[in-house]
Order: sequence, then structure tokens, then C-alpha cells
Amino acid sequence: MTTEDVLEEFRGAGALREGHFVLSSGLHSAVFLQKNLVFQYPDRTERLCKALADLIRREVGEVDVCVSPAVGGIIPGYETARQLGVPSMYVERVDGKLQFRRAFALKPGARVAMVEDIVSTGLSSRECVEAIREAGGEVVCAAALVDRSGGKADPGAPFLALARLDVPAYPADQLPPELAAIPIEDPGSRRLNR
Repeated sequence: MTTEDVLEEFRGAGALREGHFVLSSGLHSAVFLQKNLVFQYPDRTERLCKALADLIRREVGEVDVCVSPAVGGIIPGYETARQLGVPSMYVERVDGKLQFRRAFALKPGARVAMVEDIVSTGLSSRECVEAIREAGGEVVCAAALVDRSGGKADPGAPFLALARLDVPAYPADQLPPELAAIPIEDPGSRRLNR
């Protein structure tokens, strides 16, 4: 699946939006990928995650489990795990730190694919990778449906993405005038208090 194929899935679901958006990182961007509009369609989600599973197998071989950061990574993590025929787990934020809960536990040395939806800065991916390592897992890759950093994000493990976009994102105090002139939309992303 090419970057254009991935974008077609987003366009087809009305999930490729333009305007002025605040991303989950707190950065501002003129482009927003509203992934939940894609994930509401099982057929679109299945196509994307099957392609991601194929990429994982091709690049790192078989894995034992997929682990995702909650909440955004749960659906693609589950469907990618289903395509790989392995269990799916997720980590949740507790007192500001991602960790395993709900009786999820990794076997020591388990080969783990960390699966994300969309990566902008790589922060939540790095935090998820750290939680996996602290739990005794071997992170063989960080995989995402879309890397919107153009390859600049560092998730803390070998990075695989179905689509790579170079979409500029700006701190609130460094907005270009054309973006600053557009009213801000906050499409429901989380706020990081850092």
C-alpha cells in the first residue's frame, strides 16, 4: 500500500481535513487526519492494518504481540494484531506515565510490535516503547499507519510507517500568518500537560 493509497482511505472517510488544528502534541497544523472517521469503517481499517501487518512481517519477521498506547492506538493495534495472528495489548496513562494495566503482562523477551495510529512528534510512541521495555518486552519495531513528521519523529525503535507525510506543525507562538488568520479547531485530541 502506497502513501497515496493510505490517503485515499482517509479521503474516502472524510478524514483528511484542512484548516487550523491543534494536534495532540499541542502543535498547530493546517492538516488534520481525523483517524476515527476511518476507524468507524471496519473494511477501511482492515485494509490499512493488513498492509501494516504485511510491512511488519516483511521488515522484522514474526512478532509475539502488538502493544499500543491508549486510546488512539487501540483500534489499529487490535486489527494489526488480528492480521498478524497475535494478541493485542495496550498501555494507559497512570499518573502521567504509560503503563500496563487490566492484567496485561508481557512474557520476558517477547518480540513486540508497538503499533500507533498517527505519529507527529513520536512522544507517545517513545513513552509506549519505554513501558514495553520496562515490562520486559523486546521492541522490534514501532509501526504506524501514518508518519506525519516526514521521517523526523524518533519513536525510540526501528520505525515503520505505511505513509510518510511532511506536514508542518508549529508551536502556538510561532504560527505563520496564514495559519494564524484561520479560526482554531480542536478536534478532540488529548492535551499533554508537560
